[in-house]
Amino acid sequence: QVQLEESGGGLVQVGGSLRLSCAISGRKDTITAVAWYRQAPGMERELVAFITSGGSTKLEEPVKGRFTISRDNAKYTVYLQMNSLKPEETAVYYCAAARTPFPPDTAPGYAYWGQGTQVTVSS
Repeated sequence: QVQLEESGGGLVQVGGSLRLSCAISGRKDTITAVAWYRQAPGMERELVAFITSGGSTKLEEPVKGRFTISRDNAKYTVYLQMNSLKPEETAVYYCAAARTPFPPDTAPGYAYWGQGTQVTVSS
């Protein structure tokens, strides 16, 4: 089993920054990718970024140039640095981990999920 715990959410003004953390515990050796998803009220959960066990990263188009995904292997933590935040990015942000050989294309492909952390961007 794998446990994920997000932290770092909060209230920020438009254009501000936040850094989210995803602390990973349990069978970390089984993880092949860690992703950040977000879900706004009434909306579907959407992928923001992922990082593979090999260190490859992918950022979705809406956040390219503003967000960065990284990891600290010694701390078993994955980060999402978010800059120039917009009001429409208000959502619950989730950390998810996969065990598949390649990063899943959809949310159900991720086997483990954290409880989420609220990010609110005020205008």
